[in-house]
Amino acid sequence: MGVKGYLRLQQANGGISVLNFSNGLRQPAQLEALNLTSHLNDPFPQPRFKEQTLRIFLVRHGETDWNREGRFQGQMDVPLNENGRAQAATVAEFLKEVTFHHALSSPLLRPKETALAILQYHPDVTLELEPALVEIRHGDWEGKFEPEVEAAYPGELERWRTTPALVQMPNGENLEQVRDRVVKAWEEWLKRWKTNTPTPHNVLVVAHDATNKVLLCHIVGLGIENFWLFKQGNGSVTVIDYPLTGGLPRLQAVNITTHLGGVLDRTAAGAL
Repeated sequence: MGVKGYLRLQQANGGISVLNFSNGLRQPAQLEALNLTSHLNDPFPQPRFKEQTLRIFLVRHGETDWNREGRFQGQMDVPLNENGRAQAATVAEFLKEVTFHHALSSPLLRPKETALAILQYHPDVTLELEPALVEIRHGDWEGKFEPEVEAAYPGELERWRTTPALVQMPNGENLEQVRDRVVKAWEEWLKRWKTNTPTPHNVLVVAHDATNKVLLCHIVGLGIENFWLFKQGNGSVTVIDYPLTGGLPRLQAVNITTHLGGVLDRTAAGAL
């Protein structure tokens, strides 16, 4: 991330971060969680830029049956399952005391249901829908389990796990296409949120695994080849601070799932 990367990651006193080294200490790690502070009676780290902060709460939708089964869903409009609705209710309680000024969601059922559950406690906030935030289009992989994908496209799953930026989903998208549409929409919404807004200013955004991950790569200045660096569990909360006076954004916390039980992410968080 270079020297500027130092400014993009927050570490509160007593904050807990979790790194997964699945391929050995010499290989890149997955950031399962960054800067958890719930155990300090502070559910979210304090705003880095005090009253001059645009704070975004980035949420991944609750669980679906396809998440639980490990089935690729992509842009298939799969609703939350019973556990996903419970996760949505729990994250809604977790965010109950936050004063939101705007709310944005992918239009697919699973994030929309999650967002509406959260906004039950914020009746004055209107949910806006952004088509560019929909999940990656898996094309011919959608509806399939991993063994079925491997049988039809030998070796492509391993490429997706190791070099995701080089994979073109058959009759679907690649990560560059996802990044282009997501980042363009994100930057346009940032301009709106930063214009004529109260301070501090809080925004709720509910989207998907892949869209959240490409956004996080963009926010910290990394290329999409680092897609697997960030974990996004079902019902997780990620906190991003933007200084309203200009300057680099800061990841305050990533993949908070303590409201779902424990420090470690135990959500399905399987297929996209």
